[in-house]
Amino acid sequence: MTAGYETLHEIVKAARAALSDGEWDYLVGGAETEATLLRNRLALDSLGFRPRVLRDVREIDCTSTFLGKPMRIPVLLAPIGSLQALHADGAMAAAKAAESFGVMSILSSVTQPGLEEIAAGTGHPKMYQLYVRGDVDVIDDYVRRAIDHGYDAFCLTVDTALYSRRERDMIKRFVPPARRAAAGMEFQAGLTWELVDRVKSICAVPLALKGIATAEDARLAVEHGVDVVYVSNHGGRQLDFGRGALDVLPEVVDAVAGRASVVVDGSVLRGTDVVKAMALGADAVGIGRLYGYGMAAAGADGVERVLELLEIEIRTALGLLGLTSFAELTKAHVCAAPPVHPPSALSAFPFLQLDPIRY
Repeated sequence: MTAGYETLHEIVKAARAALSDGEWDYLVGGAETEATLLRNRLALDSLGFRPRVLRDVREIDCTSTFLGKPMRIPVLLAPIGSLQALHADGAMAAAKAAESFGVMSILSSVTQPGLEEIAAGTGHPKMYQLYVRGDVDVIDDYVRRAIDHGYDAFCLTVDTALYSRRERDMIKRFVPPARRAAAGMEFQAGLTWELVDRVKSICAVPLALKGIATAEDARLAVEHGVDVVYVSNHGGRQLDFGRGALDVLPEVVDAVAGRASVVVDGSVLRGTDVVKAMALGADAVGIGRLYGYGMAAAGADGVERVLELLEIEIRTALGLLGLTSFAELTKAHVCAAPPVHPPSALSAFPFLQLDPIRY
């Protein structure tokens, strides 16, 4: 255990102290008015629980499986670009924490270290996520390298045809490392279902599409043989005025109808958020900013402590719902409920006392 951190609040506060204004805004910010970011949080906060009582919950199992891999909790470390801006160890810190704790991590193609280094330095289940920055030969090379280096799945991000206007970054003239080195973004804009078919045809591991936001595209993904439909709006960092990811999840689950695994992310910041997403049919839940806070606070130890605290919160929520495992959890355990806190990037942490000017 990382000494001193008893709550996620404390980790977020330590992260703010460790980061420059530009780095902090890169981590917490969204696109333009940040409406999508706020709706992500609002969707989670607008769901309440329906607990059952007088159940024997002395033994609670928080584990799950994803793509046949055992998971200590049903949480994935989502791909984040420029992790090295949050901590010098960058993606290695996230991968080491995932391995030590017992969950899958997803490595972004626009962070450091790269896929070979992460594969050499860790042995846990992991997925490689690609932003398309070249022609089909470049894509083929990434697929081959990921498979050759033992990655358990391959992911295409599909909601970044254009780079969004992230005004928190722009106001401070902060350019993250991955953005400084970006070239060939026109290839991402040219990504099509035909290219998905090509990747699927050469991909010997499960293929995920990250950035699905409608039932229509979820249905198409399954028709094109996609193995993982990943519901995401890029944490509110791409299209402004999108729907909250949890609001999208039920229609995607219905459209997929068990023919692929379903993952969701988007302002997942507490164990109760994970439980809500699983109740609505997710097979796993991605966290991004949350483990970014842990990384900024204390590197790999900070990320691992985030996962430990999430596990405690998940176990508490399951037990108080009258459940002993995720297998017993259904959508009958949740219902619509009015939100209590106005949504913000940090509204899941009401006891934070950050300088409002610096925030």
